[in-house]
Order: sequence, then structure tokens, then C-alpha cells
Amino acid sequence: MTSRIARRRDLEFQLFEVLGVEALTERARFSEHSRETFLGALDTALEIAAEKFAPHAHRADESEPTFDGTRVRLVPEVKEALDAYVAAGFLAATRDYAQGGMQLPSTVARACQAFFEGADVATTSYASLTIAAASLIAAHGSPEQQQRYLPHLHSGRFFGTMALTEPQAGSSLADVRTSAVPAADGSYAISGTKTFISAGDHELAENIVHLVLARIPGAPPGVKGISLFIVPKLRVEEGGRLGAPNDVSLAGLFHKMGWRGTTSTQLSFGEAGQCRGELVGEPHRGLAYMFHMMNEARIGVGLNAAMIGTASYLHALAYARERPQGRPLGSKDPRSPQVPIVEHADVRRMLLASKAYVEGGLGLCLHAARLVDDQETASTPEARADAAAQLDLLTPVVKAWPARFCLEASDLAIQVHGGYGYTREYPVERLYRDNRLNAIHEGTNGIQALDLLGRRVAAGGGRGLALVGRSLQADVRSAAEHEPLRPHGEALARAWEQLLATTRRLGEATARDVELGLANASVYLEAFGHAVVAWMWLRQGLAAIRGLVSATGEEAHFYRGKLAACHYFFRWELPRTGPQLALLDSLDATCLETRPEWL
Repeated sequence: MTSRIARRRDLEFQLFEVLGVEALTERARFSEHSRETFLGALDTALEIAAEKFAPHAHRADESEPTFDGTRVRLVPEVKEALDAYVAAGFLAATRDYAQGGMQLPSTVARACQAFFEGADVATTSYASLTIAAASLIAAHGSPEQQQRYLPHLHSGRFFGTMALTEPQAGSSLADVRTSAVPAADGSYAISGTKTFISAGDHELAENIVHLVLARIPGAPPGVKGISLFIVPKLRVEEGGRLGAPNDVSLAGLFHKMGWRGTTSTQLSFGEAGQCRGELVGEPHRGLAYMFHMMNEARIGVGLNAAMIGTASYLHALAYARERPQGRPLGSKDPRSPQVPIVEHADVRRMLLASKAYVEGGLGLCLHAARLVDDQETASTPEARADAAAQLDLLTPVVKAWPARFCLEASDLAIQVHGGYGYTREYPVERLYRDNRLNAIHEGTNGIQALDLLGRRVAAGGGRGLALVGRSLQADVRSAAEHEPLRPHGEALARAWEQLLATTRRLGEATARDVELGLANASVYLEAFGHAVVAWMWLRQGLAAIRGLVSATGEEAHFYRGKLAACHYFFRWELPRTGPQLALLDSLDATCLETRPEWL
């Protein structure tokens, strides 16, 4: 089962040969680490993922959480897996040694997390949300809030969530109605309903810390009037002692298509008027603070899409190698033995496409994690600011591109299995359902597209776009030195220049008519994502060329597989951007002008 969670060799390749994470040990924060400690963390993560997470994924999917009006019940293996995860230190992997953390680089921590995502994303979600909640409190909470909550979030005594969505608002956070009325003791009385809150209720930890968006009376309308509050399920007293219930009640569970092992909840705050929350930071800046958690979660969504896609691909690859069916097209003798379906060109096409999507998507997510490390620990303020600008630009792409195209890998895995792929006896059916949710999680792909085109490409005068282009062009120049990659580098340079020209045209159009300029933002996001993932593949191709110099046997096969996927992406996928950018340049208004009553 281990080999069908993730490819350990690919993660090592991405970390050490493409991203050069070993160089991070030269920075003061990571100076006590080495290649060996990084590999040790990967070993531990893979072992726990294979032994504690993967075995119960099917059972947790079939035996969804239940609520009897008092308690939420999960299959017991979920807690056993999370207890092992916490005991190994992964809940605080990137935190300071003084906080009980491993002080791992974000890049390595994300690579470790990849094993858990590939093994069982539903169980992993409880930990991922807790990590993100702790990160937000560490960044924006007061010293008193950090002291009250962080030790318990890092130790797994408390788990965390983020509570944004409301029934009447959905993704439109400007319409949030949950209220926060100041109380005499400095707290706030919280009242409202939140819906689709993942991990919103369970008994996996002693307490659940909700991060809740709400409005203080008199707040400005829209997103500028939203504040952020810490609202624990049980009140937290001095010394971390748990107090009375905090009037946070579970109204019910949703039963989703995928992630069935994760409780999806509707929560009521303050039904009895006794719910108390603590303001995080300043009033009316809640959405800015929450974006700290949301952006971290968006990278996580991209990663779990890539890893669910990877697991789908690895199951399909194993099946294709084992399943005999049919004969070579040139064979005329029906008595000749059947061949494994991997021998058929169309099956290899599907597998190669899947490999290109998932390993390109993983490369994109780990590149974003490396930018996080540079943003926090690069040697100069300028380098840290440059990394932050690139990360801000790429975050919507990191979330949305894998959610779209690594889902395609899950779809292709079902196709490779044929009729068996639609049955629950094979995991690819569940993996597809799990992966389908990622296009909706943490802001739909359409919202990410509007964010990218409407805000991020122009932020700072287009600084992030210029910095990404500069790094991309450096790899194009390196590719020119290697004959197999030279045409790919040239194709990427052309696509990037065309993308920049289209970006300028759309920016000008948006300034004149925002509805028209942003009408086809989803097409822009897909084209932008393909260009960036092509860059990720060019970098992997360069690393593979270097590795092939001395490789033999299985190692040589690995590097040639990388080059085959690189060639596929440049020959089959990057050319999609030409027609897409031409469509965008035309300012086509078909979708915009179609009236609702015509549909």
C-alpha cells in the first residue's frame, strides 16, 4: 500500500534536486538540521501514513460521522491515527524548538504532510486545520492569547477550525451577519450561524478552537467591517484548565460526496446568549487576519489535490501493470497471450498525462512552500519581500490548478480501471470523490480566478509578476544549454510573453469595464497555471538531465520518466494556452451577455 500513497523518490527529487532545500540548513533557523534529519522526518511521516492513515481510509469513508443529538462519533482509527501524528511532532513541525516544535522548513513539513494527504485526506484535515489555526494565532494573536492557546494547539490537546461561511452568504463574506457585542469583561458575546465548517465538532481532542468572523455593532458594511474572534468550544481558564461549555452547539452534520471521514458541520453560536469570543488584533481587520489562515489553507488544498491525484495515478499504474487484456494491435493470432493494459498506447497516454499533472502540481505546491521559507528566513529584507510578492501572486494558482488538473488524474485513474473503476472495491472511486471537493474548498476556483486577474497580477505595480518572470527566464536560459530542453524553454518564453501581453490588455479592459474585463477570468487562471506548471516541468527536466549523467538502472528509469512527462507537458498541455489567450484577447462576451432567462 505504501507505494500507492506517494512516490518517496519523487519527493526527494523535488526537495533536493529541484528546490535545493539542503541549502536552507545554512540559515540560522535551520542550522541544527541536515539532509539526514530531513530524510528522517520523511521516513517517519511515510511510516505513520502507511500504518495508521491508509488502512482505515475505506472504512472511514463508508462509516461516516454520526450525531445522536449529543455526541459526534467517528470510527476509532481516526483518533488512533491522529494520536500517532501528534506524538511524532507533526502538529508543530515548523514551530520553534522552545514551543515543542521541530523547527522544520515549511518545504520539508509540506513534503511530510504530502504522505498523509495521499493516505487519507479526511483524517488529515483535522490536523491541517489545527496547524493553520495555530499559525494565525501565532501571527496575529496577543501574547496572552498565544500563551492561552498555542501550547495546547501544538500539543494536540486542542484542535482548531476556521468558521467563515454562513447559510445566506456562502463565499460572499461581505454578507456575514454573525454579531460580536462587547461585554463588560473585555470579551464579546458571539451570536450567529456558520455552515460547512470542516472538523467543527468531534471528540478527537479535549477542546476545539474556532476562529470566527463576525461584526461588531456599528462596523462599516461589507468586508471592511468584519472582525476576527477566538471562540473555544469549552472556555479556557487560567493555566489552560477547561471551564464551562461556551454555548457553541452543533446544529447538524452535512454528508458530502467526498471527505466523508471529516465532520462537516453547521454550528450555532450563542443560542443561549452565553457564547464568548476574544477579539484577535484590531476591530474590522478580521478578513486580513483570516487570510493568513486561508492562504496557508489554499496551499494545503493544492497539495491535497496533488496527492489525492498522485494516489489515484499510482493505483491506476499498478492496475495497468497487473491487468491483462487484449493484444498488440499488430497481433493477428487470437490464441497469443494477452498483454498487460499498460502495453496499450492509449493507456500509457492516460498514465503519462496523470503523471504530468500530479508531479507538476506537487512541484508547484512545494515551490510555494519554499517561497514561504524564503519569505520568513531569507538573508536580506529585499529577498524576503521578493518571496512574499511571488507567493502572493501564485497562491490562487497553487490552490486552483491542482484542484482542476489533479482531479483530471483521478478521473483518468477510473478510466484506466475500466468498469472496475466505478466500483467501491477499488479505491479510485473514493479518491475521485475526495478530490472533487478541492475545486470548492477555500474559495471556489472561480473566486481564485477573479482574485488572480482582478487583484494579484496588478498588485504592487505588477511586481510579483515581474519577479516570477525573472526567475522563469533564468531557467529558460539554462534550458538553452541542453538540446532536449531547448525547444521547451523557447516555447515557455513565447507563452509567457503572450500571457504578459494578454494581462496588459485585460487590465486596460477592466479599467474601462470591470464586468467585461473579468468575465473570462477562469480561462485566464487556467492559462496562467499551465504556463507556471510548464515552468515547474522545465525545472524538473533540468534536474533530470543532471541526474542522468551518472544514473543507471532504476535511477535512470526515474529520470527518463521525468523527461517523458516534461516532454508531454510541453507538447500536449502548454499549447492549450495559445487559443485560450487568443480568446481572452478578443474580450469575448458570450458568457457575460447570456441572460439568466435564456439558460
